[in-house]
Amino acid sequence: MWMFLLYSILYFIASILLLPFQYRKRPKEFRHRWLKEKFGFINSELQVPKSPLPPFAKGGRGGIIWIHAVSVGEVLAAIPLLYRLREKFPSANLMVSTITDTGQGIAIERVPDGTKVIYLPFDLIFVLKRALKNARPDIFITIETELWPNIFRLFKREGIPIIVMNGRISDNAFKGYEKIKFFMTRVIECVDMFGMQESVYAERIIGLGANRERVKVIGNFKFDTRPPDGIPEWSRLLSSPVIVAGSTHRGEEDLIVSVFSKLKNDFLGLNLIIAPRHPERFKEVEDLLKSSGIPFVKRSELPPPNPPPQNPPLFPPLQKEGVGGWVEVNSELRTIKGQIIILDSVGELSSVYGISDIAIVGGSFIEHGGQNPLEPAYWGKPVLCGPHMENFPFVEDFYREGAVIKVDAANLYDAIKALLISPERRHTIGSKARELYRKKTGAVDEAVRIIGRYINAR
Repeated sequence: MWMFLLYSILYFIASILLLPFQYRKRPKEFRHRWLKEKFGFINSELQVPKSPLPPFAKGGRGGIIWIHAVSVGEVLAAIPLLYRLREKFPSANLMVSTITDTGQGIAIERVPDGTKVIYLPFDLIFVLKRALKNARPDIFITIETELWPNIFRLFKREGIPIIVMNGRISDNAFKGYEKIKFFMTRVIECVDMFGMQESVYAERIIGLGANRERVKVIGNFKFDTRPPDGIPEWSRLLSSPVIVAGSTHRGEEDLIVSVFSKLKNDFLGLNLIIAPRHPERFKEVEDLLKSSGIPFVKRSELPPPNPPPQNPPLFPPLQKEGVGGWVEVNSELRTIKGQIIILDSVGELSSVYGISDIAIVGGSFIEHGGQNPLEPAYWGKPVLCGPHMENFPFVEDFYREGAVIKVDAANLYDAIKALLISPERRHTIGSKARELYRKKTGAVDEAVRIIGRYINAR
């Protein structure tokens, strides 16, 4: 008990100290709601009918399924699960919580109609009791091993089933948890079932104290995700070939831009789309390109494709001024050639991969552990990963099948050039990636079967 008390004291102090900063960093339209929901004042008005079935947990309102997804990646992984739950349990109320504002934005935009989207309340008992009073969940599902000690302890005490789905534990997280295993074991004991992505993650959670009978390897939800729409219309402005560098981190843009600058000499019209992993780095990447004197344009400033003519001048300009340089726009076909485009939007990358000829996975050329390589694989695109993909153990299967190319920084230029001069090789590698992607689907269906057992048992 003293461990939870110490945790609560430290968490409370940190929350109070960071509260003004956290409040001010929110977009103004989110601030009031963020503050209310962080303190447990959750509007319990849900937009779908209450379940006619008895409540799943003691004291529950009946049919409320609460899914927590911390940020954009977890929200995107949870989307197919939410739609399958809506299909399987049409009378259930769905509620999704996030921590980040970008996660909120994606959730509001993409969750099924009628889903309540909130900020996760502070992990403090007095706050959580208020949250339970205002919006009583009947089951709590957390995505990718978000372990919240007080949420788990209180919900367990109230008889609310707790399930971890799409679970994973990175090397660094596991090492950290091991140092406080005496505490984490108590937290993990509150969980009714762990649905893990890989066997390595399953063994790690068992090593931290989970009962082996409550751990099941179900696969990765990301294999069941789909882009929300087709290829964005604006991307059709780009001439081929197109390289998309997705979810890049600090230090990777320099490498990729340097390689692109060399490739432009060999492949006229080559375009590069850079999508920084974190929105707060959009301006940083913009400043990097400005200081380098490299022409670029921001996705938010691209003209719409084929707009209706509005009294065009007798001699229309052949170029449009962009941020940091000139974007070459053909006056008739309105195509963009030989440029860098900063993808300064959130949630659009998975669809933008559809226009690419080659995809580069960010977070893999630094010691970060890589980002999701499955989005370009869905489109059947050849994927290049750096040497650091520890966050995605399944990528080893793609390496073995020749569906993804592993390359280091020194060889990135040669690897891209070899693909650009060989459309047949690009097609072969991309087809293998898409086929392997399809073979690994099914994790969401297994998750719904597991969740159904806890719902139907009550």
